[in-house]
Amino acid sequence: MATVSHPVFARVYERLSVAMDRAGTAAFRRDLVAGLSGRVIEIGAGNGRMFSHYPPGVTQVLAVEPERRLRAAAERAASDAPVPVTVVDGLAEALPAGEGEFDAAVVALVLCTVPDQASALAEINRVLRPGGQVRFFEHVAAEEAPRLHRAQRLVDATLWPKLFAGCHTSRDTVAAIAAAGFRVEELRRFRFPATSNSPSSPCVLGRATGPLPTVGR
Repeated sequence: MATVSHPVFARVYERLSVAMDRAGTAAFRRDLVAGLSGRVIEIGAGNGRMFSHYPPGVTQVLAVEPERRLRAAAERAASDAPVPVTVVDGLAEALPAGEGEFDAAVVALVLCTVPDQASALAEINRVLRPGGQVRFFEHVAAEEAPRLHRAQRLVDATLWPKLFAGCHTSRDTVAAIAAAGFRVEELRRFRFPATSNSPSSPCVLGRATGPLPTVGR
């Protein structure tokens, strides 16, 4: 089994995610999945805070979460979701799904934590149908603020990833998504909280489309 255990972080995150949603993250989650339809895979579902925001056009969500405490919380949240949600154990680098099964993939505050972004994005590409969507909401490098970017690199090299279940604040995730073959079609950069200089405050929210099959040779 892919199960991992971060019991201290999981307990903190269960409370923190509720507070973050009240402070504005819920609106980002709602925007992230707006207009989705068909079958969706959510990678790193956490405690299921995304589930209530899926629109009625979504016919099924496969929610992948490796952390056992958070997965149990997600299973409870799935029972109240407005669309069918199945919660499973699994890692971003080895998704428990076949090729081309999904119309869209959702990642929220996940690609900052995975050990290898390229491997995770290759797996997302594998399980999406040709031309499928990736919706992403992620912590990213503060490219427009060199001083904060230096602080991000410093905390990433010390305690931050250990305290926050592998989170790296200084990753250029948008470039990684493009390098994996996805076409970034919508992108919004912002700070959350808006006036914060925390290493985790620079964020992006966007939509990318997977490559279409080659026609003819």
